[in-house]
Amino acid sequence: MPKKERQGIVVSDKMDKTIVVKVASYDPHPKYKKIIETNKNYKAHDENNECGVGDIVRIVESKPLSGNKRWSLLEVVEKAK
Repeated sequence: MPKKERQGIVVSDKMDKTIVVKVASYDPHPKYKKIIETNKNYKAHDENNECGVGDIVRIVESKPLSGNKRWSLLEVVEKAK
């Protein structure tokens, strides 16, 4: 089975070699069919501390790296301005 990939925005880079990425998903409401945005935060491993707050990044799932870090940085899609 292929590894899952997510794209989101970095909301925190205060930890060493760890970033927090906010990933948005859009799904219709079961009854009213209005599109609802839900956000989820993932902690991802950033080996070289290359990401900053506001960067758009792509993360991929990996083995558990710490107590609640299960994703790794795949690439920086766009740097923050």
